[in-house]
Amino acid sequence: MTTLGILLVLVLLLVVFGLLFRLQILTSIFSGSSTREVGVSNRVNAILFIIFLVVGGAAFAWSFVDSYDKMNPPIASVHGHATERMFWTTMIILGIVFTLTQVLLFVYSYKYQHKEGRRAFFFPHNNKIEVIWTIIPAIVMAGLVFAGWKEWTRITGPAPKDAIVVEVMGKQFNWLVRYPGRDQKLGLVNYRLIDATNEFGFDLSDQNGIDDFVAPEIHVPKGHPVLLKIRSRDVLHAVYMPHFRVQMYAVPGMPTKFWFTPTKTTDDMRAQLGNPKFNYELACNQICGRGHFAMKLNIVVDEPDDYVNWFAAQKSFSEQNPDVLATFKQKGDKPVVKEAAAVVPAAAKASL
Repeated sequence: MTTLGILLVLVLLLVVFGLLFRLQILTSIFSGSSTREVGVSNRVNAILFIIFLVVGGAAFAWSFVDSYDKMNPPIASVHGHATERMFWTTMIILGIVFTLTQVLLFVYSYKYQHKEGRRAFFFPHNNKIEVIWTIIPAIVMAGLVFAGWKEWTRITGPAPKDAIVVEVMGKQFNWLVRYPGRDQKLGLVNYRLIDATNEFGFDLSDQNGIDDFVAPEIHVPKGHPVLLKIRSRDVLHAVYMPHFRVQMYAVPGMPTKFWFTPTKTTDDMRAQLGNPKFNYELACNQICGRGHFAMKLNIVVDEPDDYVNWFAAQKSFSEQNPDVLATFKQKGDKPVVKEAAAVVPAAAKASL
């Protein structure tokens, strides 16, 4: 208790001395005997502003140029060029505004540093300036938003009727891929049916799902539209395919979609980059847990004939897992599963 009392006394003494010191300063100000000298530190800080502007701007420019190729991998889809133009248009506009405002900020800080005998001009309001810096950004932003909305509705809207359908489902911490079989219709899935064997939750009582098959990687044909149907089994993931300029979230309980048309096969890109080990990649760029780094999946862009051959060689999930099929009570005629996923539909093959 004595220690606490001593501490309280010391704190009160510090408060009293602080108030006395403050009172002395106020008395000097009112009596006119107080002067405030501008020290060297004020000019030093002003000069440091300019140094930071020059050095920081140079470092930013260097880092941008050095990382340009990593930020902009070659485009391998039709819509990717429109997306790229829209991105760089936005970057140029914002870059000009950013550069201008930063230069003015640091230059004005230097130019209008505090000096004896100079007072700041009080400029509370100007209607003309307010209108200018409100209307111009509003028009520019409206144009950018409209262009983005137009492109977004195109790539997330209805895909061409002959599009190759691929369903991608994210889970901690890998991707699952499902293709419709001969009927080109994905069957029903049910999360209650998910287990170590039936990871997608195939409901094999649905005739449309009998010929569906899973694949360890994504195969798509060059020059043909591909519709990605996207789902998540647990948490928020993101389907990111940088070379195709594809970015879409995989949201639990809310299916999403994205369609695109690849323009370069894997071999074409390997030749362009001079890298025989190159592979297109689907990566999750949404941090989804400790194993986030492992969520990668190869994408193979085939020539149309090669894709047809690959598709024909696949076996349906029900063929590969007869025990799972046996657990379902089929209604009506027994489903035909023989080579159901081993034939490309005639219409799809013709379109390829």
